[in-house]
Parts: sequence; C-alpha cells; structure tokens
Amino acid sequence: MRVVAQRCTAARVVVDGEVTGEIGRGLVAFVGCGRGDDDATVAAMLDKVLGLRVFADDAGKMARCLTDLGLGLLVVSQFTLYGDVRRGRRPSFDAALPPDAARRLLARFADGARARGVEVGEGRFGADMRVLVENDGPVTVLIDSQRAF
Repeated sequence: MRVVAQRCTAARVVVDGEVTGEIGRGLVAFVGCGRGDDDATVAAMLDKVLGLRVFADDAGKMARCLTDLGLGLLVVSQFTLYGDVRRGRRPSFDAALPPDAARRLLARFADGARARGVEVGEGRFGADMRVLVENDGPVTVLIDSQRAF
C-alpha cells in the first residue's frame, strides 16, 4: 500500500458537480493498494497515517498528529501511485491491486479511521474526481508499506 499524505487547512472531492467528501484542517490521504496488500497492511498503514506527527505543538515543532488535535482525514483512492515508468513513458499499473480487492481495502482504511473517532471524508472509488486541497505548509509525506515497517 502506498499513501501520499498532505497536511491541509481544507479539502474536498467533487464528482459530477457533487461534493462526495470534505474536511477542514487535517490530512488528505491519497491511497493506492498494491498486489499482496491485505487487512494487516491496512491496519499498519492506518496506524502510521493517523500517528503522523506533522502538526505543530506549542513550540512550533511538528510533534502532534491528527488524532491529538481531533482533525479530519480525507481518503482518496489513487491506483496511479503504482504507476511504473521504468520502461517507456506510459505507466504500467500491473503492481496495483485489482479494483474489487482495492475497493474493499480502501473501505477498511476509511472505516478503521472512523472507528477511532476520526472525521472521515471520502472520494468515490473509480470515479473521475476533482480533488481540491488547500495545502498547509506544504507538508507532504510518502509512505510505502514495503519500506515503512
């Protein structure tokens, strides 16, 4: 699983003119699922994302996480995080998890955050989405389950 987490002051996803998910201050998590990912991967990555210390404490250091501050999480599916461009210029997505399995894992990721009391907004899996992110910092972190644990 790969996650690009961006700190934001506000973010929303629009599909066909409808807002499908929206948060205020918090993190936007662009989530891609890869072959071999399972429920254990989701649990570990969710712990990592929710525990990211990318928000300032009283001393101005990035020492707080979104759960410390009661902030939101916008979850956006992004299979293109598995785009492989080592050969040529057209990305290969062979390493991405097939859609049905990815949809299930993405739902577990979002539901797991909700179960921990996090306000969660979501995109729409497989849709052509407009993601509007008001970056804060900007602070952007890439987490790859193959390298994070």
